[in-house]
Amino acid sequence: MSLVTLLVKRFIAVLLITRIWPPALAAPLPSQPEATIVAPLAEAQIQAAGIETQPVEPEAGVSEIVVPGVVTVPPQQLRIVAAPAAGLVETLLVAPDEDVKEGDPIATLKSSELVEAQRGFLHAMSEANLEAEKLRRDEQLFKEHIIAERRLIVTRAEASQASATLDERSQILTLAGMTENEISALRKERKLASSLLVRAPIGGTILQRHGMTGERVAASAPLVTIARLDPIWVNLQVPLSRAVALDSVERVHLAASGGDGKLIRVGRTADTATQSVTAVAEFRPGRSPLRPGQAVQAILRVKGGGAAQWRVPADAVVSHRNHNWVFLRVPEGFRAVPVTLVSETPQFASVQGALAASERVATRGLLTLLAELAEIESK
Repeated sequence: MSLVTLLVKRFIAVLLITRIWPPALAAPLPSQPEATIVAPLAEAQIQAAGIETQPVEPEAGVSEIVVPGVVTVPPQQLRIVAAPAAGLVETLLVAPDEDVKEGDPIATLKSSELVEAQRGFLHAMSEANLEAEKLRRDEQLFKEHIIAERRLIVTRAEASQASATLDERSQILTLAGMTENEISALRKERKLASSLLVRAPIGGTILQRHGMTGERVAASAPLVTIARLDPIWVNLQVPLSRAVALDSVERVHLAASGGDGKLIRVGRTADTATQSVTAVAEFRPGRSPLRPGQAVQAILRVKGGGAAQWRVPADAVVSHRNHNWVFLRVPEGFRAVPVTLVSETPQFASVQGALAASERVATRGLLTLLAELAEIESK
C-alpha cells in the first residue's frame, strides 16, 4: 500500500467521523460486534501511517460507585396552597411536618372580596330568574300570536346572557374557595358568609407554612406547601469521569436507610464548579422515610462490575457506528475489538472487553485504521 493510498484512506476516515459519508455506501455492523475484524497492514505501512501503540494495563473492575446526594421532592408531587381571595388569616390549622388528607381544613380567612363575590352571584341569580320568567311569558305570547318573533329572539338572547353571567359568578365563587354545597346553600338561604375555609387539595405532608395568623394576605399569596413523599427522589452528583458508567447502573442503594431505588434520569449538562453530572434516583421510602433536604451517600451498583477491566490511553478508544472500539496489534496488522467504556479521564480510559495485559493498542494514526475498518465492512 503506497503513502498516497494511506492519505486517501485518512481523508475517507475524516468523512466518516464528520458523518459526510453517504448512507448508501455504509454497510451495517456485523450481527455479532465481537466478530474478529482485522485490518492487514505491513510494518512499513504502519510506520508510514504514523501508527503508535501502548500496552494495555489491567485494573480492578468497578462494581459500585459511591456519590453524594440530596433528597428532594418530585416537582409533580409539590403543591402550594394559596389564599383564594384577599383577606385576613384568622387561623392556620396545620403545622410543619403534619400529615393531611385531601379536603382537610388548612386555614380560615375573613374576606371582604368573598362577600362581594357572593353579592354578585345573588344579583346574577336574580337577573337570570327574571330573564327566564320573561322568556317563559314571551314564548306563551308568541304561541298566541300576540308578539312578533323578533321580540322572542331578543328575549331568548337576554335569557342566555343572564344564564352565562350566573355561571361566571358561580365559577368566581369556586375560585374563591367555596364548595358546591356552600354555593347551593347560598342559592337557597341567600345568606352571605364572611369567612372562608381553605382545604388541602391533595394528601401529603406540610413542608412549610408561609402565612401567619392575623396577617393580611393578597389573593394568590402562598399559605402552606404540601408534598407527597412517596415516591421520593435523590439528586446525585456524579463526577464526569464516572458519568459513562451511569448507563450500566443496575440499582441505587442508600446505606443510611437501607433502601434500594432506580436511576430514572441522567443530566445532559455538567456543573461548572464541581464538574459533575446530576442524576436522579427514585425511591419508595416505606417505613424508613427520607426527608427532603437530607444529605445522603448513594452506592451505584454497576452491571457487569465484576468483569475484567483494562486501562488504556484515552486516545485509543474510538466511536464507530454506535460502538466503542480499540485497535489491537496482531502479527498481521490490527484487530478491531469492541469494548465497553466504564469511565474516562483526559489521559486514560477504563474499558471492558476481550483484551490481555500483554497486548498493545493503537494510540496514534487511528484515522488510517478507521478507514481500513470502513473498507472491510463495505465489502
